[in-house]
Amino acid sequence: MGAPAAASAARKRRRDAIVIGGGLAGLSAARELERQGLSVAVLEARGRVGGRTLNRKLGGGKVVEIGGQWVGPTQDYVLALIDELGLQTFDTYIEGENIYYRDGTRTTYTGTIPPAAVPSLVEVAVTLQKLNDLAATVPPEAPWDSPNAAEFDSQTFETWKLDNMQTQEARDLLDLAIASIFAAEPRDLSLLYVLFYISCAAHDINHLIDTTGGAQESRVVGGSQQISIKMAKQLGKAVRLSSPVQTIRMKGKEAEVRSGKETWLAKRIVNTLPPALNPTIRSLPALPPGRMQLEQRVPMGTVIKCLAVYDRPFWRDAGLSGMATSNVGPAKLTYDNSPPDGSPGVLLGFIEGQEARDWLLRSPEKRKAAVIGSFERYFGPKARTELTGYMEKSWASDRWSRGCYVGFMGPGVLTGYRGVIRAPIGAMHFAGTETATSWAGYMDGAVQSGLRAAAEVKSAI
Repeated sequence: MGAPAAASAARKRRRDAIVIGGGLAGLSAARELERQGLSVAVLEARGRVGGRTLNRKLGGGKVVEIGGQWVGPTQDYVLALIDELGLQTFDTYIEGENIYYRDGTRTTYTGTIPPAAVPSLVEVAVTLQKLNDLAATVPPEAPWDSPNAAEFDSQTFETWKLDNMQTQEARDLLDLAIASIFAAEPRDLSLLYVLFYISCAAHDINHLIDTTGGAQESRVVGGSQQISIKMAKQLGKAVRLSSPVQTIRMKGKEAEVRSGKETWLAKRIVNTLPPALNPTIRSLPALPPGRMQLEQRVPMGTVIKCLAVYDRPFWRDAGLSGMATSNVGPAKLTYDNSPPDGSPGVLLGFIEGQEARDWLLRSPEKRKAAVIGSFERYFGPKARTELTGYMEKSWASDRWSRGCYVGFMGPGVLTGYRGVIRAPIGAMHFAGTETATSWAGYMDGAVQSGLRAAAEVKSAI
């Protein structure tokens, strides 16, 4: 009676390619490989698809995003995918006045320029142009080949900022921009890595920080997770949820992948895990030392995304856009995150970088009280009295992400491990937004990386 069970347990499933990860990168890769006539299995550790994108229900069939959500101009890969899947986008709400809060003083303004002191604004403008000029010398495909790569990669962004900016208000504004992009601190980041990031965003830091004309311009109707959900439906049974990969064994011209009680054999693997998460998989034989060293040096950003829900967006009634920037935390950056029809009203606040690291040590109840306190400072007492719901997501607490928005690099990593992040190892190819050369760190970069890895697999097979 035991022989059939043993035979069943030993059965190995064969595919042309195994994709590890059911986020935007993995599903894009799998979909493209199937289009090329190859058999594919997608192994996703979570009980859902979408990776760092995640919808939360608001009731009445409406959702809000608790993970990655925005798309914008020049993000051609994800915009084309959204169109192909029959999804639609809508503009981020920006009507009315914005709020600038600094050291207890609240000021309203319109447009993109906050009412900071004129010398500070001039210094910010000059600094952003300097960054764009430097980024123009950094090729996104090979930032280590920049003429000044060694110089740029030997210093933190904090060091460069202190050398190039004099006024505290201007420095604070740049710090807020860096935190909003990386969910990390200027001291954490290599200057070369920041310039690479700007280069990936069409060589303009304004694309990274702006709403209109920038990365925060639009959202997906039905929530950004719908992109992955629709791709997974097209792939059908090829997507296997709750299937974390434990072991990858390279065996000559094929690879063996073990996930739970299942064993898969494939000609190629597409691994879409962020570098910080990849050590959760045992590789046999061990990965090359350069790859293992790299994975120790690409930590994830730290962000807590906080959403306050109201029956209606009361701030709109007061002529406010819902956008606020502040040098006082914990929520230093806010947006109107309501559904397309504005009902219910949703205020979004980010806790990022060191602020998030500190607040992770406190209770959810204390975080909620502090975030609502931030909203009350910006938008008045109704932020507290009309609150009907609250939700938050600490991505650093997520077992299968360990942080957001992206795995970042400190000094010495780009030049010390040149090209390792994308270099195939035997039958294994690497994707994920960290490996992208267009809009790295964004949904667009994830899609681009998946298509690139699929092309590598097709060529190899």
